[in-house]
Amino acid sequence: MFKIRSLVTALALTSSISVASAWEALPTHAESPADNPTTPAKVELGQMLYHDPRLSSTGTVSCSSCHNTMLGGEDNRAVAMGVNGQTGGRSAPTVWNSAFNKVQFWDGRAASLEDQAAGPVTNPIEMGMKNWDEVVARLKSIEGYKEPFEQAFGKDSISKETATKAIAAYERTLITPNSPYDRYVSGEKSALSAQQVHGMEKVAELGCTNCHSGPAFNGPGMFQKFPVIPNGYWEAQHHFSKDKGLAEVSKNPADEHLFKVPTLRNIALTAPYFHNGSVKTLDQAVTLMAKLQLGKDLSKQEVADIVAFLNGLTGEFPRQKMPTLPGTSGSTFNN
Repeated sequence: MFKIRSLVTALALTSSISVASAWEALPTHAESPADNPTTPAKVELGQMLYHDPRLSSTGTVSCSSCHNTMLGGEDNRAVAMGVNGQTGGRSAPTVWNSAFNKVQFWDGRAASLEDQAAGPVTNPIEMGMKNWDEVVARLKSIEGYKEPFEQAFGKDSISKETATKAIAAYERTLITPNSPYDRYVSGEKSALSAQQVHGMEKVAELGCTNCHSGPAFNGPGMFQKFPVIPNGYWEAQHHFSKDKGLAEVSKNPADEHLFKVPTLRNIALTAPYFHNGSVKTLDQAVTLMAKLQLGKDLSKQEVADIVAFLNGLTGEFPRQKMPTLPGTSGSTFNN
C-alpha cells in the first residue's frame, strides 16, 4: 500500500493542477530501464510469449487476446474476456505506446511494464494460471523455448523475471509515431485539416491538456478523479462510479474514483471508451468528458472539431510479423 500511496502523493491528482503542455511529437523509441536493456533477442522472445496462449490455464488466452497488435492494441470489447469466457469489470487499455505510461493498469497498480506483465497471467479471471512457479514449469517443459531464453538471458534462464522482462522489452517496441498531428507539430502544416486545427485549439482552450499532456497525451503519470462532476442521469446510463478505481487497490477512501489518465493516441481505434467501456462512440465520449470533467456543454460543431483532431492522433503502426511458437510435441497441457 505504501508504494501506491507514494505514487499518488507524488503525482498530480486533480485537474485544478495545471500541467505545462507544449505540443510535442511522439518519440520513435522508448527508453528501457537499466536492469532490462532492450535487445533484439529479448524482443523476439517477448513477442513469442506475448502471443502464446499456453501462458493461460486453458491454453486459449494470450496477452494479445485482449491487447491485439493487429488492431488498436486492445479488444474493442466493453470489458475484457479471459479464460472460460469470464469477464472482468474494466476495458482493456491499449498496449500501443504503453512504454510511455508512468504507471500501468487503470488503477496504476503496476509501476512498470515488467510489473504489469506479471499480473494477468495469474489473475483467475484473465489467464488463470495458479502461480508463476506453474508458468515457469510449463515454459521449461517446452523444448523450443530453451534456445530463445538462452539467447536473450543466458543458460538456464527461464524464470518469472526473465519472461516478464522479455514481454516488457517487446512492448517497448510498440510505438506509433508520425501521425498527422506529429507531422503538423514538426512543421508540416498541411498534415492537419482546418477542422482538425480548430479541434486542437479547442482541446487546449477547454483545458483537456491539463491532464492529457505530453507527447503521448497521457500526462506525467497522473491520476484523475472520474467523474469530477456528479451527474445522476449519466451515472444511471453508464454506472461510472461503480468502480472505485485506485481505492480498489489502496483501500483508502480518499482514492475512490481515481484512475490513471489514459493516452489519447490512436483513440479513434479503441472504442468503446472509459474504464468500463460503457460509451460506444468517440463523439459521445468527448461530450461526456466535457460535461463530467470540465462542466462544459459543447456544441455539435465543437464536438465534431475535437473528434476530427483526435482522429489526427492515429499514428503509423510498425508492421508485426507474427512469431512461430515452439510446439509441444506429442502432448498437451489441457484436458
